[in-house]
Amino acid sequence: MIRSGKFIEQTESFSAHNYHPLPVVLTRGSGVWVWDVDDKKYLDTLSAYSAQNFGHCHPRIVSVLIEQAKRLAVTSRAFYSDRFAEFSMKLAQFCQMDMVLPGSGGAESVETAIKLSRKWGYERKRIRPNSAEIIMCSDNFHGRTTTIISGSDSSQARKNFGPLTSGFKIIPFGDPDALGRAITPNTVAFLVEPVQGEGGINVPPDGYFQEVRRICDRYRVLLVLDEIQTGMGRTGYDLAHFYENIYPDVLILGKALGGGMLPVSAVVGWRHQMDVFRPGDHGSTFGGNPLACAVAIEALDVLREENLAERARDLGGYFMGELKKIKSRLIKEVRGRGLMIGLELNGGKGIGRRFCEAILRKGVLCKDTKENVIRLAPPLVIGKAEIDAAVLKIRETLLEMEGIEQ
Repeated sequence: MIRSGKFIEQTESFSAHNYHPLPVVLTRGSGVWVWDVDDKKYLDTLSAYSAQNFGHCHPRIVSVLIEQAKRLAVTSRAFYSDRFAEFSMKLAQFCQMDMVLPGSGGAESVETAIKLSRKWGYERKRIRPNSAEIIMCSDNFHGRTTTIISGSDSSQARKNFGPLTSGFKIIPFGDPDALGRAITPNTVAFLVEPVQGEGGINVPPDGYFQEVRRICDRYRVLLVLDEIQTGMGRTGYDLAHFYENIYPDVLILGKALGGGMLPVSAVVGWRHQMDVFRPGDHGSTFGGNPLACAVAIEALDVLREENLAERARDLGGYFMGELKKIKSRLIKEVRGRGLMIGLELNGGKGIGRRFCEAILRKGVLCKDTKENVIRLAPPLVIGKAEIDAAVLKIRETLLEMEGIEQ
């Protein structure tokens, strides 16, 4: 902590306190490993909330980033770009859908999907002006803009940020009957995560999304899937909704789409929905810039050519299996899909933070959510040896905490 203390002090003095970081100052990374400014090595099992699916500084993606940066970086969408043409075609084909609308970050693309859904509702479904409703789930997390938090049931997300935006309705996650009951003639969309990340790594029952798809079709409601965290191989499939062999009407991607290098996001949809947008309706200065597109193109190629989705499926099953072998009264449940795993702990308020601080000292990075759920989402390039090392440190940390958490 010789050098770390200085950087932590500078950050606390000059940065707004909208995060509560763990006390480590990172300076470089490679694959599943990162190093702090005091040259201590850590196993990364958070992956920047799944933005680092390909591992830190993947050489192919770094190379493409450098070469494109030397050629052309940002032009705005005022002009056509060869890289955007290639990116939009490649991403549409990857998603097996029709059209792409690029953005710079996940929340921006969620906002885009909300605008798209509302405009579709007025122009195609012909609902009354200013009456559009969008259904969302309890414990959702889609971002932190004023409009998005208006559809959250988190008191912290909403408190003192009003007046909030109207037009949202909350139902339980994983309950298709609740969706059917909540739909009205003014419902334009159901916005949902295939697996809830910030909400606690909540996995819906098998068959949930097949029933959701039927309900949305029956009532002519857009199924909008937020795959910002679950996409790009994280859950063991290229896209998480392939698990149930369904397609959304609107798909939101971000995080790992930028290859762990740049903020890249997109809304992907079908032509008969996407064409409600006309020139001037929506835009993004940095969305679809050539540098971002080059990186995203390479990220898609790496995902397929290195079989990272299959790797996540196999190693995720192995990781969860090893975690379930740990005998500790502090473990309430292990759940997840692919390499998106939640370790829920028994204990009082703040136990998740205490666990993360304790295992940090053993050289493993992870992060808590919902007070007592530990998120384990390592880069998809992780191997069994690194998983075994992580499980060993998790077991040691839990055993040590058992003597304290009385």
